[in-house]
Amino acid sequence: MKKILITGGAGFIGSHVVRRLVKQYPDYQLFNLDALTYAGNLENLRDIENETNYTFVKGDITDAGFIDQLFEENNFYGVIHLAAESHVDRSISDPMAFVMTNVIGTVNLLNAAKKSWKDTMQEHLFYHVSTDEVYGELHDPGEFFLETTKYDPRSPYSASKASSDHFVRAYHNTYKLPVVISNCSNNYGPNHFPEKLIPLMIHNIIHEKSLPVYGKGENIRDWLYVEDHARAIDVIFHQGKVGETYNIGGHNEWKNIDLVLLLCRTMDVKLGREPGSSEKLIHYVTDRAGHDLRYAIDASKLKNELGWTPSLQFAEGLKKTVDWYLANEQWLNHVTSGAYQHYYEGMYTGR
Repeated sequence: MKKILITGGAGFIGSHVVRRLVKQYPDYQLFNLDALTYAGNLENLRDIENETNYTFVKGDITDAGFIDQLFEENNFYGVIHLAAESHVDRSISDPMAFVMTNVIGTVNLLNAAKKSWKDTMQEHLFYHVSTDEVYGELHDPGEFFLETTKYDPRSPYSASKASSDHFVRAYHNTYKLPVVISNCSNNYGPNHFPEKLIPLMIHNIIHEKSLPVYGKGENIRDWLYVEDHARAIDVIFHQGKVGETYNIGGHNEWKNIDLVLLLCRTMDVKLGREPGSSEKLIHYVTDRAGHDLRYAIDASKLKNELGWTPSLQFAEGLKKTVDWYLANEQWLNHVTSGAYQHYYEGMYTGR
């Protein structure tokens, strides 16, 4: 059985990738490596945790000795690297945590792969999952991020991901390590930790709490349903060309305030509330430092070369997402307790 290491597999995107590959490829042995920090939640994978081709490993990618030993013991065929600190607000308050996980952790994995695969490089693949935020921001409505767009990271988070991208390419060019990279737009869907916009708003609407919107809510993001992202990762891992980069986008741009208003209307119907009642919870807060205006992905390379396109229209994807959270309030209550509540209060109270 081919052994595949998936880092960050208990997180939001990672859990969907793990689930897909476990179900799609019974001849693979999938190893889920996760440090189980605040956003890593094994409840995300309850439905496949007992599958014979699935193994969970608790560990930290910043521990080079541990990573080296893991590679020595398992002779992985491939790596799908998703483990990352990913929340921009947290990167502003604690940039070193992002340097350690996103940069040092990535280099530790690259070093371990280089050492383990030194005599059989062409038989392996290191797949690095990144973000569209490395490209900076867009102003022209007709402009989109291409795989060739110049990097212009504008937050500690995006700077750390840009650095990790550069290291992955450097290891390909210097050591001939077989790599692919993908840069994706904002994901949404089930199991999303409620510090990000859509699950935060759903949680707060359910509990009739304030809906904090940065600035005037004019920032624009391209939204990608997480299961479509997992499918794209599957396609790139199996069909992508070594050394290439692929952008993954949802063809689905929304202003933050318009998205929040749509969620309010959708939730009012789902919860049987008076139309317009949730909109009254919207509270505009001081804009985030260095807040990029617009992100938008051109995913035509992925479509033209590998045949991938998003499967869901946004209205359908958002409905499925809302329905999932309403049907899984116990999950939502679990992840919104403890440390996250202290963080939330520190970030938003008093603005």
